[in-house]
Amino acid sequence: MTSLLRFWGTACLLCLTILFAVLTLSVVTNTWFRGSSLTSSENRVAVIEVKGVIYKSGAFTRKIESLLSDKKIKALVVRINSPGGLVGPSQEIYQAIRKANDKIPVIASIGSVGASGGYYVALGARTIFANPGSLTASIGVISEFANLEQLYKWARVEVFTLKAGKLKDVGTETRKMTSEERQFLLALLEDTHKEFKLTVQTQRQLTPEEANQWTDGRVMTGSQAKAAKLIDELGGFEEAVAAAKKVAGLPEGAPVDYPEAKKKNFLRDFLAADEEDSLVGESNGEQIRKVFSLLFGKERGWKILFLAPIQL
Repeated sequence: MTSLLRFWGTACLLCLTILFAVLTLSVVTNTWFRGSSLTSSENRVAVIEVKGVIYKSGAFTRKIESLLSDKKIKALVVRINSPGGLVGPSQEIYQAIRKANDKIPVIASIGSVGASGGYYVALGARTIFANPGSLTASIGVISEFANLEQLYKWARVEVFTLKAGKLKDVGTETRKMTSEERQFLLALLEDTHKEFKLTVQTQRQLTPEEANQWTDGRVMTGSQAKAAKLIDELGGFEEAVAAAKKVAGLPEGAPVDYPEAKKKNFLRDFLAADEEDSLVGESNGEQIRKVFSLLFGKERGWKILFLAPIQL
């Protein structure tokens, strides 16, 4: 009995020692190293990124809130390199950028690609920059399905579906889609596309005729998008930063803050991992793999994507 108590006492002491060490490291990191690259008293521009497939929005929206709480940040540049992604997160990021723009100027800078959902998020900014060769627009909605019925028959696999509600298994790969199901899905896509088009028309101040002309899903170069009034200026990241400083009334030499994709807090990460941050720091390939796993893996069912004309 004494040996058992001694063992548990040692284990508890070891856990407390590790917890104390992690807490100390977190405090030291936050106090000594975070933000040391800039003088806290300087007014500045902050840069925040939207990159890869848009799969979640929580980490981005929290990052926006954190930056807005810093009164020395007078403007934001949102650097976009994304072919699009899921509808809901794209809309949430757009709303977060739009709300931020009500407080401080927000400039969007489209890099190599800012199409479909990637273009949608840019609409929340005050001014949109893109390079002449950037790929953008692709204002459309797509949902893809596969009919594997004949493959299952060939493999002699019998699939059973139990459902309550005749449209519950719409889009299943085990049978051909009915006419009613096709019309149902088309109505969903049309409704989502209509909302996308309305956002473009409102934010870009287009006439209904102009909006209809350029919201057919076509991809555009930056030059074409400028002619169609879908972006404001041709230019790269440096031009976007310069514009942000100018509109915020900052001098040309004002510092630019590049916050980490995820501010490290060792204690928080140790005690509670955040699922919303799970894509931060992963490669585009890993993000794409997770999206396809969601679409076609164990969690079966259809998903709508603002999908740019780039092979995912």
